[in-house]
Formats: sequence, C-alpha cells, structure tokens
Amino acid sequence: MIDSHCHLDHEPLISNLDAIIARSKDAGITKILTICTTLGSFDKIKEIIYKDKIIFGTFGIHPHEAKNYEVTSNFIINQINNNNKIIGVGETGLDFYYNNSEKNQQLKSFEEHIIAAKKLNIPLIIHSRNAEKETFEILNSFKNDNLKILMHCFTGSTEFAQKLLDLNAFFSASGIITFKKSISLQETFSYIPLEKLLIETDSPFLSPEPNRGKKNEPSFIKYTAEKLANIKKIDKQELISATTLNFNKLFN
Repeated sequence: MIDSHCHLDHEPLISNLDAIIARSKDAGITKILTICTTLGSFDKIKEIIYKDKIIFGTFGIHPHEAKNYEVTSNFIINQINNNNKIIGVGETGLDFYYNNSEKNQQLKSFEEHIIAAKKLNIPLIIHSRNAEKETFEILNSFKNDNLKILMHCFTGSTEFAQKLLDLNAFFSASGIITFKKSISLQETFSYIPLEKLLIETDSPFLSPEPNRGKKNEPSFIKYTAEKLANIKKIDKQELISATTLNFNKLFN
C-alpha cells in the first residue's frame, strides 16, 4: 500500500517517527508521501524524507496559509529542484469554508503552484473545500497543459468528479469514506474509475473507523483500503494493487 498524503511533520507523528515507520511497514506500506503546508513544514520535511527510503515529500503552501506566504512559481520550482525526493507540488488549492486567507490570495497562490507543476511536469496535490466552481474554473483554464492533478481527500460531488475526470484527474480517498454518514461520498467513489483512485490517511487527521477520534497514522490506511474495496465491490488486494499502480504511474 501507499499512503499518498500524510503530515509526518505534525505531532504526534514527528516525535514518534521510528515507531510510525515500523508500524507502516508492518501494515504493508511501501511508500509514504508527506505533504508540505508552510515553509516551516518544508524545513522539517527535508529532514524527514531521509529517515527512511519509503518516505517522499512535496513542497507547497496550504490555501489557509496563502496570506502568510506569497510564493512565486520560480520559488516553488527552486525548492523542488534542490531535492530529488520532493516529488509533488502542494498541498495547494482553495478553501472557502474557513476563509483563513482571502479569496484573491488563495487564487493567486494556487495559480503559482499550477504554473510550477506544469513547468516541472510533476503532480499537483489539490485541496478543495467549498470551492468546486472556482477550483474547476482555474484548472480548466490550464486544460491544454496536461496537468497531473491529484484531488487530495476528495469530498466533492459526483458532478465535480466528472468534470475533473475530463481533465484526467486522480482522486484520493481518505478515512472519511469509512464514516457512517458519508453515503453520498461513497456513491461518488463507486462512480470514479478504479484506474483513477489513490488512498491516503491525511494523518494525523481524519482517522478512519474503527479508530475515529484517535490521532491518525499511515498504518491506519488499511481500513480505508478495506472500505474502498467494499465500495468498488472488489477484493482488497486488487484495490491495493490498483491504487499502488496508480500512484506509481502518476508520480512516475
């Protein structure tokens, strides 16, 4: 299995990395992608990725942080070019639920990340909440640039998923799909083709059932894999093989 999105630089993960990595390997995880959200986050990630060969990282500024970090595409490119274990751009995108940063600040930051991902020809890890229309519009404006799009922790509508599929996007399922009230989201994931799916923990957040309420960690991804296999009506091992292949295809 591959945990395509977690935050190893957050507590309690960073203080227990050796145990976290050991449990991940015991669970059958072969790669972990730890995701950047701020410049401080990246300083930690540059050290974490060398803790073990299964760990890779990204560089990006979370939409909540857009007001605090005005990054350019060239700055993003320089951070990534300096390290061959940094394999994606993000977490970037739009979040109009909390409005931690102004809409225009988020849009500008998102566009700079998109330009960097386009120039580097590596995946763009996207956070989208309460912003389906705007997220699609900006991505669609780059539709001729063959962006490598990964919708992280996807919770959007089936209609939104269809529009993104037309842009050749991939979608990552988190522990949210295991929640009892996530019926419509489960239906959306039943609709998305298997060859476009990845799995993630977003740990230490969003711990899946039966561990909901606890701090999440990469080894808990097995519960999301089991649920997604059930949703897709396939064997768990087939789901694991497919999502692993999809990750390796997307991240080359």
